[in-house]
Amino acid sequence: MAKTSPFVDRMLLQLAPLGPVRARAMFGGFGVYLDDLMFALSAWDRLFFKVDDESLPAFKTAHGKPFVYPMNGQDVVMSYWEPPKAAFKDAASLMPWAELGLVSARRARAAKRGRARGPAKRAR
Repeated sequence: MAKTSPFVDRMLLQLAPLGPVRARAMFGGFGVYLDDLMFALSAWDRLFFKVDDESLPAFKTAHGKPFVYPMNGQDVVMSYWEPPKAAFKDAASLMPWAELGLVSARRARAAKRGRARGPAKRAR
């Protein structure tokens, strides 16, 4: 039987306007995906969206909090941030934050694919 969470189920309903979102259990929490792209994660009944240099200022300005977990006696900060509490009142309030997470995840995937191809060759 697949692991489930009432909190994650509610978040998936609120994120449904994005398309076919799903959650997959991982490391005691859940990864949240649209198609095959993880753009959010849930842990401890909290939801965190992917951030990058372009989206992080919005989360900081709104007093969001980063996803932090302990490892070997130290805190590890990941590139996922929780939006402000007001974002969770309904789907319309959550969508702008979800879209920032989705766009950040797409940029990260594009950058990763670009690095995998190696440096561009010059035309001769």
